Amino acid sequence: MIYGDSLSAGYGIRQDAAWPALLLRRLQEKSLDYSVVNASISGETSSGGRARIDAALSKYSPKVVVVALGANDGLRGLPLGQLRDNLTAIVASAQRQKARVLLVGQRIPPNYGAYASAFQQVFGEVARTRKTALVDFLLDGVATQPQLFQSDNLHPTAEAQAQLLDNVWRGLAPLLE
Repeated sequence: MIYGDSLSAGYGIRQDAAWPALLLRRLQEKSLDYSVVNASISGETSSGGRARIDAALSKYSPKVVVVALGANDGLRGLPLGQLRDNLTAIVASAQRQKARVLLVGQRIPPNYGAYASAFQQVFGEVARTRKTALVDFLLDGVATQPQLFQSDNLHPTAEAQAQLLDNVWRGLAPLLE
């Protein structure tokens, strides 16, 4: 189960071009018997994710959960303690259901000052505290290439999705049986 925001929901591109759809194809190519549920919602914050995690876990009973939330919290400058608490609660809920969890880190632009570096650190702190896998940055290799973003300069293009998948795959592959 992919549990994220617009970066995982495939905002502004065809759904079959978004990285979760590419993940399903990669699993099939590697003969790994998994389906992919994309429970991502554009605009989602960590609080929204926290509010709906138990229902999503109950509905889908995932073996693996990829948590890719936080970008909207950061862009809105929401309190980092709230982000940390929400991500911790989401990961803990998934772990209570015996799901393996991959937390996908996010970054925000450096013009956010000290908040930006503290924001980035939250993901590693949650991963260490909850003893879960971590991908440092979803947009690694994409964030510094303006041509890989839609006209809003926030959402990656279809051409960027393979790189997003490769970033997630590094942390996800070891969690697959």
